[in-house]
Order: sequence, then structure tokens, then C-alpha cells
Amino acid sequence: MTILVTGATGHVGRLVVRGLKTDVRAITRNPDKANFPGHVEVVKADLDDPDSLPFDGVDKLYLFVHPPTAQEVVDRAVKAGVRRIVTLSSGAVTYGYDTTHHLPVEQAVEASGVEWTHLRPGEFAVNKIDLWGPSIREDGTIVHPGPDEFGQPIHEADIADVAIKALTEDGHAGKAYNLSGPPQITQRDMARAIGEAIGRELTFQDVTRDEALAYYVSVGWPEEIASYILGMSGYEGGDPDDFADYEFVVSPDYEKLTGRPYRTFAQWARDHAADFTA
Repeated sequence: MTILVTGATGHVGRLVVRGLKTDVRAITRNPDKANFPGHVEVVKADLDDPDSLPFDGVDKLYLFVHPPTAQEVVDRAVKAGVRRIVTLSSGAVTYGYDTTHHLPVEQAVEASGVEWTHLRPGEFAVNKIDLWGPSIREDGTIVHPGPDEFGQPIHEADIADVAIKALTEDGHAGKAYNLSGPPQITQRDMARAIGEAIGRELTFQDVTRDEALAYYVSVGWPEEIASYILGMSGYEGGDPDDFADYEFVVSPDYEKLTGRPYRTFAQWARDHAADFTA
């Protein structure tokens, strides 16, 4: 039988595809971006158009979908014979901050009657490519108003590791895995790690939060998400004080599942050095 991977050319999805050694059907809106091993079947399809999804012969599904079509996608998958769904969700669900983005997808999957596993990562390290990459490539600076603020970014490969296990091993049904990433570090430490990876000293621009917000929006980030990243609003646009009691704990789930610690941000920076060079 076949594993269907949605978002197959995305940051996590492409690693899931490459890590699976069984029959894989990778769906993407842009097949030209796919560069996968020969055993992978690449199909052009769009989750916003559930009719286009090729579920024939599929028994397991890696799912990253937005709420508007989630229920229909799940219904079609179950009707076609899918018996296990692994969802890429968010740590915000665990802490009760998410009610409209990832939670409805989890609920649709849980109500489907099939085996399910949720992956709930926190901050994606890969976001730094779009947030910081343009200015680093241009002049070696970073547009961020709080160099000493903490973050806890996770390497996308750690998320893919758990996805592959949940898809191919038994014993993960009904589990929601919190994937926090390694211990928190400051934005300055992240910049230092990127600088060491590319052999360049990086500096922070002296900007206000409003100026940083305008910049992030200018490079393509939705204002709601950029505002949240900058601590100007809470998740889903709520009050930023909602996060006042948030603790940057290191979830043990990844190490328990893989037997090794999370990849460090420095490792992530080395893996993505080319993304920060002109």
C-alpha cells in the first residue's frame, strides 16, 4: 500500500518523502519543485480542491491542511480506505492558544474513526530564512527589535523524524506529540550561529516593533503572523499578555521517540547556510 504525503515540497513534507522507504505518493501544487528518489510518485494536486486528491490505493496519510477544506479532505481519505492519518499541527493547540487554525483539523481527524497521531511543533527555525534572509544577504544585518529576546526554534528535520515513525511504526495511535525544539536561546545567539555558518559577522538594525512589522510584511509575511512573531499580538491575533505565563520547556517527546536530543539551532544554521548567502 501507499503513503500519501501532502505539502510534499514544503520544508517538512519534503523530508518526510525522502525519509520514507516504502511506496510514496507526493502531492504538490508545483511538481517542478519536486526532486525525489525514483520510488516516489509525484502528483499535481491541491488541498483546496479535494476532488484533485489521488487517494486510490492509499492506506496512510501525512496531512498538512487548512480548516476550510480539512473536513472534506479527511472524509474523502477515509472513504477511499485510508486507515492512518498523521497531522502536522501546532504546539499552540496543546496550550489552548489555537482554536481556529490547527485545532479544527485535529478534531476532524479524531472524529474520522481511523488511527491518528498529531505532531505539535513550536517555533519553526526555518522561518528565519524568510524573516532574516533578505537583509542578511543584502548587507549582513537583521531586522528585529529585540536581540536579547528568547526563542525556541525547532529544526524541521526533527519534525520529519517523528512523522516518519508515526507513519511506519505501530504504537503511536491516539498520541499528540509536543515537539518543542532544544533549549531556548536568544535572537542574538541565533544570529551568531548563522554568522558562524556563513562566515560573516551579523548585526541587528536598531528598529522599533512597528518598523520591524512593516518590514516583515514587505517581504511577504501576513501581518497577523508577523505581529505574533514580534510579540505584538497573541496567537490568532489575541492579546499578547496571553503568553505572559508561557514557559520555554523542552518537551521530552522527541528524545523518547528517537533516542537522541533535538538538533541544535547551530546545526540548523549549518544545514541552511546557503539560504543566507547571496
